[in-house]
Amino acid sequence: MPFVEPSVLIDATAVPADRGGVGRYVDSLVAALDADGARLSVVCQPRDADLYTALAPSSRVVVAAESVATRTARLTWEQTTLPRIVARLGVDVLHSPHYTMPVANRSATVVTLHDATFFTDPILHSSVKARFFRAWTRASLRRAALCVVPSEATATELTRVAGADRRSLHIAQHGVDNDRFHPPAPEETAAVRRSLGLGDTPYVAFLGALEPRKNVPALIRGFAQACVGRPNPPALVLAGQPGWDGQVERALDVVPHRIRVIRAGYLPFEQLAGFLGGAELVAYPSLGEGFGLPVLEAMACGASVLTTRRLSLPEVGGEAVAYCGVGAGDIAAGLSELLDDPARRAALSTDAQLRAKDFSWSTSAAKHQLAYSRANLMHRRGR
Repeated sequence: MPFVEPSVLIDATAVPADRGGVGRYVDSLVAALDADGARLSVVCQPRDADLYTALAPSSRVVVAAESVATRTARLTWEQTTLPRIVARLGVDVLHSPHYTMPVANRSATVVTLHDATFFTDPILHSSVKARFFRAWTRASLRRAALCVVPSEATATELTRVAGADRRSLHIAQHGVDNDRFHPPAPEETAAVRRSLGLGDTPYVAFLGALEPRKNVPALIRGFAQACVGRPNPPALVLAGQPGWDGQVERALDVVPHRIRVIRAGYLPFEQLAGFLGGAELVAYPSLGEGFGLPVLEAMACGASVLTTRRLSLPEVGGEAVAYCGVGAGDIAAGLSELLDDPARRAALSTDAQLRAKDFSWSTSAAKHQLAYSRANLMHRRGR
């Protein structure tokens, strides 16, 4: 009897409206699975129905009730209504792509665990959030047929700190959307410069939520140090949603007046290639990542990237990015070295574009398909 891929339902109701890292993961995975002919259904919030219909034209899109708009309502819906949707659709596998899952579910369940920092660095998260995600990580490791993780580093950390059985972890690295993230045309960089009021000023770019894990206060202090003595210093542009890191404002308060730091807020997708690729360099001095999607996206845009060696970031950057420590002095030294060496930045740009081609959402989708097949087989055998 020929092998038939299992039918899969992806629960996209946890995807935030601003399409941060989790949103880009789910959206890109859904599109790649649909393009690969997967037997796919997607359940989403009403605001995303048209988006998923366009991203996955060959798949079934199910709209959840408006009551999933808040976190509490969504979690209640996940435990009560989602299992009924799974049963009604008759799918073989439910993929819950953000830590949590319905406890009572008769199909095989695959859960994505994005990182282990709720265990290793709880101080980087709010205490409520850290407790919540530690509890659900442990529950998913116990109850799911398989847990997908985006890197070898995350698998190693979950085994070390959460007692995960390494055989229950399935590595599927993220990809990069080359339609959105590509070396920008001159008009794309010019448009970003106009929208940010940069004029001809060169700039260092950061893209990510302003939360403690991203180490933005140290970046601000390191940038200020790197600009000391420069006759025409670049600007630092912080793009991303505001987080709960109160140290950001304190770091900004002591930046010398002649040094320009721009808080750009959330940038629309159509500006990201111009923003990342138009920078002198992209700085991402994170304290720890489960994968590091902003680094990969910057690489695909031809950026010279400065990041850290924490957790998964070397798996993404390889030798195509520059590395620094996480302290302000280390960041300052890394920034200064790259700002003073245009040839090094150009070489990194070339290498980054080549390495980024090794990461595709089609490859990630194929690895997810393998996880679904493994989970379905384990479920049918009763593990």
